[in-house]
This record gives sequence, structure tokens and C-alpha cells, in this order.
Amino acid sequence: MNIELVRLTGEYKELLFEMLAEWKNDIMRNHTDMSPWKIWANDYRDFDNYRKNLDTTDKSGGWVPDTTLFCLDKDRNIFVGAVNIRHCLNDSLLRTGGHIGDGIRPGERRKGYATAMLALALDECKKLGIARVLICCDKDNVGSAKSILRNGGILENEIVEDGHIIQRYWIGL
Repeated sequence: MNIELVRLTGEYKELLFEMLAEWKNDIMRNHTDMSPWKIWANDYRDFDNYRKNLDTTDKSGGWVPDTTLFCLDKDRNIFVGAVNIRHCLNDSLLRTGGHIGDGIRPGERRKGYATAMLALALDECKKLGIARVLICCDKDNVGSAKSILRNGGILENEIVEDGHIIQRYWIGL
């Protein structure tokens, strides 16, 4: 597997459009998860505005600084997923959000990308000086839990939030 996390630039515009169009169809058809939420926060078809608002730098409104990166399969030249890395935690993220939100496009799931992409995201967390990373997932998201465990995640507890059981894992860096 030859992947890397990249910032979104103009050279990746078509790769983004292809991935999000596939993902959007799957969401509408199967009501699947929209994680990481940040890639859906703005209309990607307005590419310049989308890029401009992809990362959060302003702490106003309860937000924390974050970075969104896309997982590029360099051999096939496609985006296979995305991660959103929160540089610090507020009360809400500490409870059920965590430092990393991630997702794999529907056609690339169950191929090992989530585990590999999470390892790369943890490297990015190290660069940000985060010594202990919190990652949360729904209890029924077995694939996500497996990728967290394969990267050294230790389950701290489970919290019920809006009728869902959220698992909270910590990974020491």
C-alpha cells in the first residue's frame, strides 16, 4: 500500500470531486456515516471556497484549530479517504469527538486503508506535539474500532450520547 496524507491543492480537484460524489451517493442510498464531518462542512463544488474553509484556525464559536488531510493512493492516483485532526480538545471533543475524525470512501473500505491512514494521522499528531490521542467511534462501527486497536488504541470507556454508544480510545505517542 503506497499512500500518503496530502493537503488539498488544485492538482487534486478532480480526485476530490470523484471521491465525494461516490461518497455522497452512498450516504443517500445507504444512510452511511459522514465522517470526517469536516469534508462535508462546505460545498466542494465551490472548490476555492471549500479549500479556503477546510481547516479551522480561529478558536471563536467553540471550535478548535484543526487540519484536514486527504489520503492519496499514489499507485492508483485516487483519494481513498480523509482525516480531520483537531489540535486540542474542548469539552465536547473530550467527551465524544476526540482528536481524529476519519473516513474511507465506500468503494475502498475493508482493504486496510483505515488502519494505514490512521497510522499516518498519528504521525501528524506527533508533529503537532500531541502526546496522547483520543479517538472515538460508535460501538457498532466494528471496522473503525479494529483500525484504532491495530494502532495501539486502549478502550477507556463507553458513553451514551443521543442514543448511541460511543467508545473512547486513547493512543499514547
